[in-house]
Amino acid sequence: MRAIFQWKTGSRVLELGRRTLIMGIVNVTPDSFSDGGQHIDAAKAVAHAERLLDEGATIIDVGGESTRPGATTAGAGEAASAAANPVSEEEERRRVLPVIRDLKKRRPQAVISVDTYKAGVARAAVEEGAEIVNDISGFRWDPNMAKALAELKVGAILMHTRGRPNEWHTLPPIGDPVLLVKRELRQFAEAATLAGIKRDHLVLDPGFGFGKRFEENYPLLAHFGELQQLGFPLLAGVSRKSFLGRMLAQDGKDAPVEERTQGTLAAEVILVLKGAHILRAHDVRLAIEASRVADAVVANGG
Repeated sequence: MRAIFQWKTGSRVLELGRRTLIMGIVNVTPDSFSDGGQHIDAAKAVAHAERLLDEGATIIDVGGESTRPGATTAGAGEAASAAANPVSEEEERRRVLPVIRDLKKRRPQAVISVDTYKAGVARAAVEEGAEIVNDISGFRWDPNMAKALAELKVGAILMHTRGRPNEWHTLPPIGDPVLLVKRELRQFAEAATLAGIKRDHLVLDPGFGFGKRFEENYPLLAHFGELQQLGFPLLAGVSRKSFLGRMLAQDGKDAPVEERTQGTLAAEVILVLKGAHILRAHDVRLAIEASRVADAVVANGG
C-alpha cells in the first residue's frame, strides 16, 4: 500500500497516494533525446502543454536544458550533454519563462513545474507562476538552490544523480544500486531539510538512467518499493529511456525512441504497483490509462 501525503506546492496542496498523478513533459529544447526541437517555439510548447492537460496531466514540467542520451552505448545514462554543454542561465530563462507565463495566462489553474538545477532560473520561473522546482541534481549542482527553495516555499523534487553527466561513461559499476540510491536519497533529503526546505514540500525521485548503467536500472525498478521506507512521496520517470530501448533491442540495435511505448507502460505499471505517487511521462493519456488499472490493484491490496 502507498502512504498518503499532502504535498505543499506554493499556494496549494496536492494529495498524493490515492491515485497516481501524471506529470506531462514539455521540453523547450532543440536537442532533447525524445522530442528535441518539436516545442522550441514558445507557442508550440504552450499548445503541447495544453494538450497534455486536456489528456489529464495534473502537472506540466517545463524544461529548457537538454538531458538527451550521451553515454548510452555504455549504458551509463541519459544526459551527458547537460553538464558537458550546459545552457547558460540567460538562455534557459529565454526558453522557459515565456512558456510558463503564457501557459499560466491560458490555464490559470495549471500546476506548473520547472525542470532546472539553476537557482536563478527557479526563482524567475516561480515569479512567472511555477509552483514546483524539479532539480535533476538533487539541489547539489548550484549551491544556492536549497536556500532558494527554502525561501520560495514551493514544491521541490529532489532527484538522485550519480556524478556529473559528463562523467557518467567513466563511473565504476554500482555494487548494489538500490542500497546506494536509498542511502544517498536519505542523505540528500536530510541536507535539504537542514537547509530549511520543509519535509511536506519534498518529493524524491531515484533518477532512472541518471548515472546508472543499463543493467543497474532493473534492480532499482524491481525494488522500487523499498524507497517507501524513506518516508517521502516518490516520483519516477522512465518514459522512453535508453535502458528500455536496450532491453527492446533487435539485431543488436537499441529500439528507437518511438518504439519504446510498450516498454515504458510496462515499467510505469510496475512503479505504480510498487508505490510511485507521480509518473513523469511523455504519453500522458497512455500513462493515465495504465496507472488507472494499476491504482485499482493497489486499492485492493496489491
